[in-house]
Parts: sequence; structure tokens; C-alpha cells
Amino acid sequence: MSDDIRELVSLASRILGTADQGDLIWGHASARDPGGRGAWLKASGWSLDETTPDRVQLVDEDGTVLDGDGPRHSEYPIHTEILAARPDVGAVVHTHSPYAVALAAAGVELLPVSHAANYFVPPSVPRFTATADLILTRELGRRLAATLGQATAVFLVNHGVVTVGPDLRHATVAAVLLERAAHQQWLTRGFGGWPTWSGPEESLAKRGHIYHDQAVIQVWDHLVRRLGL
Repeated sequence: MSDDIRELVSLASRILGTADQGDLIWGHASARDPGGRGAWLKASGWSLDETTPDRVQLVDEDGTVLDGDGPRHSEYPIHTEILAARPDVGAVVHTHSPYAVALAAAGVELLPVSHAANYFVPPSVPRFTATADLILTRELGRRLAATLGQATAVFLVNHGVVTVGPDLRHATVAAVLLERAAHQQWLTRGFGGWPTWSGPEESLAKRGHIYHDQAVIQVWDHLVRRLGL
């Protein structure tokens, strides 16, 4: 079982790396341990696209590495505290995706100007502003989880983004879509004029039509194929 989870976290990490969500050695994806022992995430010191199964660790709620080698990421509470607060969540992704970070720093709401944004909006994507520093403590992790609430994503303003899902496939696709949505909104604003976007009813309908579970899994499979696997 642990080998399967390590492979999944490795795949998700490399997908995020090839989707230009890497920030040198920072950023991480995690999967809930089936035995309730914590979160499986990559070891510190490696980029997302360098993540191999042997560079994935099991970390408990106190930050103890229960399985795996190397130093752990200092921001493990992002993962363990969200998983503790959201029993429906099976995976967490944290990246410093450039367009999404810029959108949040600009104080601009994510708007459904594209298909991708409808995955998240409505309601508005919440914004975590308690600190722009690293999430180094369980208390900050709990505050972040509270800001996320029942949403699929949260902006860590001047820092990065977090996306979640019932499993790592959904959480990873969500991170890719959030960056695509922010990029599309930046392009839209660049043209000037009077931007248009879907209203709440249409956005929710599009979400159901475009991002049903089968489609999300097909997107994941596409992203895996892009790795050459």
C-alpha cells in the first residue's frame, strides 16, 4: 500500500512540476495515509519534477517522519491540519503557481471568464491573510484550514495556493486548473474593454457539464501521459 501512495505522490508532484507550478525546490502535494497516521508528501530539498517514490515520506501531525528518508518540509501543517479538519479531503496540494499568486496579491477576485474558473467559482475563492510567511505551526495550519472552509482552493496571499480534493488526482487537477484560470483572467484584463463572465447559475451548470468526476480523471490521465508514462 505504501508503495502505491508513494508512486501517486511522485506522479502528482511531477505533473505539477511539468505544469510550471514548480518554484525551485518549493511546493508539495500530499495524500492522506489510509491508516490515519498523517500525510504522505515529498521530502524537502527536491523540486516537484524531481520527486521519485523514494523521496516521499509519511509525516504525522507533530511533524515526525514515520516512514521515508531525508528532511521533511517545514510546511507540513498545511497538509496535516487540512486533512484533520476536512474528513472529505483525501489530498492537499500547495504550490507557488505564478499567475494565481499574482492575482491574489493584486487583490483581484477570481472571475469565471473561462471554463477553468468555473471549477472554483462560485463561491469566491477564500483568501488567507493571517501571514504571508511559511505555515510552520499547527496553529497556523488550523487557521488556514478554517479559511479554506469547504472550498476547493484557497489563496495564501503573497505566498501561494492550496487546492484539495477527495483524492490526489482531483487535488492535482484543481491546482492545474486554478493556475490556468488565473492566467486566462490576466490575458482577459490585458485586452481592456469590458470583460464578461458567467453568472452563478451558468457557472454551476458548466461545472457539472465540464468537470464531472469522469472528466477530472481523464484530465489526470492526460497529465500522466504528458510525463511520457
